[in-house]
Amino acid sequence: MFPIVLDTKTIHFILIGNGPLIEKRRAQLAEYGAVHLKLFHSMPEIEELKKAHIVYVADLPLPQAEEIAAACRDLGVLVNVEDVMHLCDFHTPSVIRRGDLLLSVSTGGKSPGLAKRLREYLSHLFGPEWNERLEDLAQKRLQWRAEGLDLKKVAANTDEYIEKKKWLA
Repeated sequence: MFPIVLDTKTIHFILIGNGPLIEKRRAQLAEYGAVHLKLFHSMPEIEELKKAHIVYVADLPLPQAEEIAAACRDLGVLVNVEDVMHLCDFHTPSVIRRGDLLLSVSTGGKSPGLAKRLREYLSHLFGPEWNERLEDLAQKRLQWRAEGLDLKKVAANTDEYIEKKKWLA
């Protein structure tokens, strides 16, 4: 697995399903700002699938999910069939969000329960104050770059600042 963070405002999502899991995914994507989001209860027309970048499938019988996954792969569209690893091109990690700070935990789909528990554990270690810390560091970074410091020096300054503030002590 290779982790990436996507801008949900530019990605076209299709959700296919008919139940609580697909509704949960719809709510998550909406929470993260997805604006190009379509919901279907069964296999949409191929023309609809061609418009998608990412397709989530949940709450459907396996033969129907397999058909959708095959169609997506034929079109080069990334697909995730909830809890059917061999039909997934990607997995969605469990996340902690503190403003623009995003921490994610993934087990590659092997144990969503473990990912959830780790997320809960980390959420206690990284509370709401981390949003302010990130904003503080962002301002420092802008200042250091405006002073002409190269990326190596900015990274060193960042480390020194974190140590000085004892944020990770």
